[in-house]
Amino acid sequence: MISKELLDILCCPETKADLVLDGNYLVSVDKQTRRRYRIEEDIPIMLIEESEQLDMESWKEIMKRHGKATD
Repeated sequence: MISKELLDILCCPETKADLVLDGNYLVSVDKQTRRRYRIEEDIPIMLIEESEQLDMESWKEIMKRHGKATD
């Protein structure tokens, strides 16, 4: 599992936005890109080309679950 200390220093490589830990994924709080990066064997795969872009509804649901703004 990703430690709080590591999560605090990681950011989206595309936008430098903060990330939230959502299961086995790190999700960018950036509304424009909505990037989701997978975690494999406790290692975050922080490559833009390996990420996926979430649809707006899925992204909003994740942000609400983690108490983040969606505006």
